[in-house]
Amino acid sequence: MRRKVLIGVGGISVLTAAYMWTATQHWYHSVPGVAYTGPLNFHFAKDVALAYLSSGAALIWAGIKHDKSAGICGASWLVLHALFHVWIWLHRGTPADLVALTNLIGIQIPAFAGFISALTLKSERATP
Repeated sequence: MRRKVLIGVGGISVLTAAYMWTATQHWYHSVPGVAYTGPLNFHFAKDVALAYLSSGAALIWAGIKHDKSAGICGASWLVLHALFHVWIWLHRGTPADLVALTNLIGIQIPAFAGFISALTLKSERATP
C-alpha cells in the first residue's frame, strides 16, 4: 500500500508540474487561491513546477524501487510547501472556504500521505 501511495502522490506531483509548466496562466487563474498570492510570475511558477517534478520523480522512484531515502527526499519539499500553506491559512484567520479545501485536498493530504508512506517504507536490501 505504501508503494502505491508513493507512486500515486508522485504521479499527482508530476501532473501538477506538467500543468503548471504548460498552462501557467490557466493554472494561475483556475486553482482557487493562487491569484490571491500576487500577480502572475511565469518564472516563479515554472520554478515551482520544477520542484513538483523533482519531488514527483523521487516519489515514483521510491515506490518502484522500495527506496526509503528517495521517498523522504521526494516528500520533503511537498511537506514544507504544505506547512507553509497551513501557516498562510492560520494568518488568513482559519476560514473554511474553497481555498482551504483546495489546499487540504491538493497540497496537505498528498504531502503528508507521501511523507508518512516514505517514512514507513521498508527498503529492500540487495542480496549478495
